[in-house]
Amino acid sequence: MHFKKTENNKENLLQKIKNTPNKPGVYQFFDKENNIIYVGKAKNLNKRISSYFNKENTASGRLALLIRKISEIKYIIVGSEVDALLLENNLIKKHQPRYNVMLKDDKSYPWICLKNEPFPRVFICRNPEKDGSEYFGPYTSVRMINILLGLIKQLYPLRNCRLNLSDENIKKKKFKVCLEYHLENCLGPCQGFQNANDYEKSIYEIRQILKGNIASIVLPLKNQMDQCAKNYEFEKAQILKEKLFLLKEYQSKSTVVNPKINNIDVFSIISDEKSGFVNFLKVVNGAIIQAQTFEIIKKLDESNEDLLIHTITELRQSHKSKAAELIVPFVFDFKIPDIHFIVPKIGDKKKLLDLSLQNAKFCKIEKQKRLDFVDPDRHSKRILNQMMKDLRLKEPPEYIECFDNSNMQGDHPVAAMVIFRKAKSSKAEYRHYNVKTVSGPNDFASMEEIVFRRYKRLLDENKPLPNLVIVDGGKGQLSSALSSLSKLNLQGKIPIIGIAKRLEEIYFPGDSVPLYIEKKSETLKIIQQLRDEAHRFGITHFRKKLEKHTIKSELTEIVGIGDSTTQKLLKNFKSVKIIKEASFEELKEIIGASKAQIVIKFFQSNKNQH
Repeated sequence: MHFKKTENNKENLLQKIKNTPNKPGVYQFFDKENNIIYVGKAKNLNKRISSYFNKENTASGRLALLIRKISEIKYIIVGSEVDALLLENNLIKKHQPRYNVMLKDDKSYPWICLKNEPFPRVFICRNPEKDGSEYFGPYTSVRMINILLGLIKQLYPLRNCRLNLSDENIKKKKFKVCLEYHLENCLGPCQGFQNANDYEKSIYEIRQILKGNIASIVLPLKNQMDQCAKNYEFEKAQILKEKLFLLKEYQSKSTVVNPKINNIDVFSIISDEKSGFVNFLKVVNGAIIQAQTFEIIKKLDESNEDLLIHTITELRQSHKSKAAELIVPFVFDFKIPDIHFIVPKIGDKKKLLDLSLQNAKFCKIEKQKRLDFVDPDRHSKRILNQMMKDLRLKEPPEYIECFDNSNMQGDHPVAAMVIFRKAKSSKAEYRHYNVKTVSGPNDFASMEEIVFRRYKRLLDENKPLPNLVIVDGGKGQLSSALSSLSKLNLQGKIPIIGIAKRLEEIYFPGDSVPLYIEKKSETLKIIQQLRDEAHRFGITHFRKKLEKHTIKSELTEIVGIGDSTTQKLLKNFKSVKIIKEASFEELKEIIGASKAQIVIKFFQSNKNQH
């Protein structure tokens, strides 16, 4: 069934869409050149197709562009939701519509092939063929395949030649054994030294290993080993014992959860505005036998549910998975017969879901790192754009200033201002302030003074103002800073926020309800770095000032010793302790005999008193 849209019959098209059946199916959108531009599935074709045209006036970006380009609509009614899912997937792969998400091509991933031939070979391939052979994979790591093939080579001597080992050729003695036979890597089926039944037993066990069913071959091997020992065939028993050891060692490295968890597929997804990252784990007997992460480029701001159900269908087809249980991060609105979706909250299955999500996150981070390496400014641009979004700013905060106060019970109040440019500290522009107009412990008044002094100077010197101001503190400190901006006629012209330490809440002017940013977000990390850097810089200045005041106070207590003499002593001896230990001659050389005598007598007198 299809409808065509022209400039004059849009209303007619909408009327026809109203008659679309309320049944599951697949719909296709065509442009005016009759190219398929989008394929979608629906539990209810009528509701789904109608929804696009209900959005036409409000849609933005690529969705609005898609709707404008629709010139024809076709739909296919199917028997069930799962039929719609499979048909949608096949049509997307066949036509690759412009506005549909696509899994990144996985043809370059390696597979393990059990060749369809007499005395099958086992080897790596990258392009599976429809030749009756069995393919296991795909594997994201060649290293993992090499480990598996290395294990198989240790356990089972197999041929690796390409000879046609038909019964007729073997009976005619067409072939001779090669070096692999003499190295005991092959048992010589080419000359009939190994029969097909024995070889097939090895292939059966290899097949079980590749499927992850290691437990199914461990017990028979153990029974066989015990029987050989009872029959005094100790060499055969030792070979079987070594096989068992290798299998159990491989199994122990693969097992991540309860071995009773059998034949389950695990899917997770994490996404941003442009892409989704889906991880797939295949678990058999508690062992992860396959793992893969895909990036999906979004086309129409698809939801995580849409992306994941599409990927599940694709991966289950490509991996030929028959698992009846799927571990997923959320409940699907779409149902698939004979498939039980599990959203675990605790236990071993939750650990598997967490592991899958961790892999998806790692893939996303790795992509960001690669892009940041190619374009160093991309990292800061991405952070600044995220900050702009999280903090409701009109432009990216490329230039940020942050303020913090320090004092000890109101004594020696100081403040610090640090600057970040493009999300990185600009230490050459840091500034210290000695609070001048405030007496006693009053952080609010101190903040008001320092903010006023800072921006009055920028205005007087006609220098650019920051894109964002941050004050360390809650509503009180923010109000004080706002008061100064108001006096300078800058309120509303400079974005300003306060960060409170207790719960890391963000306060905005005129809003009593704070904003809580996600704890691991890059926005909060940058704000915390600014706050911590301002605190560190302010404390350093405060301690130096306090130390200098303490030293000067002790020296200026000496009658007859003024500031200039104190400065000379500190410049040459560096500390009061060294001055106390200095000899008369050393002091005399710096400040003269009479003042040296005064200093010596003062410290001797204090020493005798103690």
